[in-house]
Amino acid sequence: MESITPLAELREKIDQIDQNILNLINQRALCAMEVAKTKVALGEQGTFYRPDRESLVLRRIKDLNPGPLPDQTAIRFFRELMSSCLALEKPLDVAYLGPEGTFTQQAVLKHFGNAVKATPEATINDIFTTVENGGCQFGVVPVENSTEGVINYTFDRFLISPLYICGEVEIQIHQNLMGLVEDKTQIKEVFSHRQSLAQCRQWLEKNLSHAKLTDVSSNAEAARLASITPNTAAIGGRPAAELYHLNIYEKNIEDESNNTTRFIIIGKQTSSSTGKDKTSLVVSTGNQPGALHKVLGPFAKLGIGLLHIESRPSRQGLWEYVFFIDIEGHSEDEKVAKALDMLRDHVSMLKLLGSYPKAVL
Repeated sequence: MESITPLAELREKIDQIDQNILNLINQRALCAMEVAKTKVALGEQGTFYRPDRESLVLRRIKDLNPGPLPDQTAIRFFRELMSSCLALEKPLDVAYLGPEGTFTQQAVLKHFGNAVKATPEATINDIFTTVENGGCQFGVVPVENSTEGVINYTFDRFLISPLYICGEVEIQIHQNLMGLVEDKTQIKEVFSHRQSLAQCRQWLEKNLSHAKLTDVSSNAEAARLASITPNTAAIGGRPAAELYHLNIYEKNIEDESNNTTRFIIIGKQTSSSTGKDKTSLVVSTGNQPGALHKVLGPFAKLGIGLLHIESRPSRQGLWEYVFFIDIEGHSEDEKVAKALDMLRDHVSMLKLLGSYPKAVL
């Protein structure tokens, strides 16, 4: 029969391990503070946050993780540790699409950790403006949903913004029906953002076909309205339900189980190559035959993977379009740099939006 270790002995062992972890965490924090001093002495100003460096650290943690903790848990722990250490060096201000309780706020906390100062803004335009004016060092904006497609305004705003994309984060979106009514049959109106309503279209038709669907500015605003309006409910994430003390009647009502939204990090700094990067750019060809072929040709010729392409009206002339493109690699990589040089000969405008690390889990 296998011997069983006494509980008291196991707890003593855990206490000793916890003490060792605490000592190591604080040693890391002291090193981070020394890094800050060195950067200041070398004349570095502005934010000390480096998305490329953080991405490399988290990938290394994932590769080193022996288990039994899953990679996602290990990465989340080290993300929070780096966030707290960075706050000791210099606090980080990040603008997001508010109010509090939105999926964009969740994206901020997943990417930057809880030690940042997250500042809610009313619109995507406000996020861009706040970062452009120096009110926050970075902003987080939604760019694409796996079910409902791209968020066009984010793309359009880049046409007039000097900011760069310096990172990305993906959030698996779980939509919940929440409210204060005693019985779901009492629900006469459902509030939510139009994207969330679209993501739950089939479920709503099947279960709440009698209810009026009202599009509001955010899921958090939907939760607020449901908390003060009789016979209503909201669709949104769990943080919004907790914030406004709502009951969750139904969990995970999204039509697609892999419903995911991609967010991008915008700021004034650029990222160095990490070996696992994306490059985003926008090009304009004017109204000419074979325009798209000319745009894609250099990437195909050099074997560069095309991750996404989206066309938008240029607003400069009738039937003229711009193309937003995501490709594999960093603009500093030899093949990518060569492809961009070739592309410049075939387009009337090329704007590099940024090269940045791919999202880590």
